[in-house]
Amino acid sequence: MEELAKLLIEKGISISSVESFTVGGFANMIGSISGISAVYRGSLVSYQTRIKRDVLHIDEKIIDQYGVVSKEVAGLMAISGAKMFDSDLCISFTGNAGPTAMEGKPVGLIYIGIAYAGMIHTLCFELSGSREDIKRQAILLGIENILKILKDI
Repeated sequence: MEELAKLLIEKGISISSVESFTVGGFANMIGSISGISAVYRGSLVSYQTRIKRDVLHIDEKIIDQYGVVSKEVAGLMAISGAKMFDSDLCISFTGNAGPTAMEGKPVGLIYIGIAYAGMIHTLCFELSGSREDIKRQAILLGIENILKILKDI
């Protein structure tokens, strides 16, 4: 996270996060970095579906069609978060950390959305381990993929 924070601060890129199953884990990690207040706008934990619908304004039809554990919802969460926080970049996390299948989707299936520079990147991973393992792996994958995107631009 330190590498990401340093890059964001150096480039003056503001960041926000919208988290579901990670329950603020990304926010906690980035908020622990000294000096991050220069670019970190904030986070929304949209754990329940109704928050995705009512606060993030994700269309009920999309949720019904694809489920909240989907690339479509991950992308829309990131787009809505970037607007809500007026940030240059927003990362979102949605998925199933277990212990049981959800929406007919397996434990460990997660999606990450990254909205940046007019583009939306959605990533899908199938992770394994405990709930905490899956959350931590997802956050680390999010950090890694933001770094890739920022270094490619």
